[in-house]
Amino acid sequence: MVRLKEVTKENLDEVLSLKVNDSQAGFVSTTAESLAQAYVYTETAFPFAVYDDQAIVGFIMMGYYEEKKYYTLWKLLIDQQYQGNGYGKAALELGIAFLKERFHAGKVYTGVIPENNAAKSLYRSVGFENTGLFENGMEEMCLEC
Repeated sequence: MVRLKEVTKENLDEVLSLKVNDSQAGFVSTTAESLAQAYVYTETAFPFAVYDDQAIVGFIMMGYYEEKKYYTLWKLLIDQQYQGNGYGKAALELGIAFLKERFHAGKVYTGVIPENNAAKSLYRSVGFENTGLFENGMEEMCLEC
């Protein structure tokens, strides 16, 4: 059963060990970079380890973008050895559910590098659509909750 779990001192090393394939490295931040951002934006970043039973399979970070006043899928990473098994979609659905339940989010935004077709396909599979905005080298996508 896929679930989200807070990042704690007990699972920090597991989270830091997560890696994507070399071909994906330019599309996603490392977990160390993501956790550094979460530390700085502690009030508005919501990082989680993704587990399937007792095995860590990925990392997701939701957030609140204060400048634009909306909720975001900030980071999503599924470890290279677990990709292609539905964990990305399950983690994404759980992250969206977290924002809806905790903050009553009506919309969730994300940015994706245009060449990252796998991410765009994943995001579309749960209902994200392109907004037409291109900013900071990324295409913006939005999910109406």
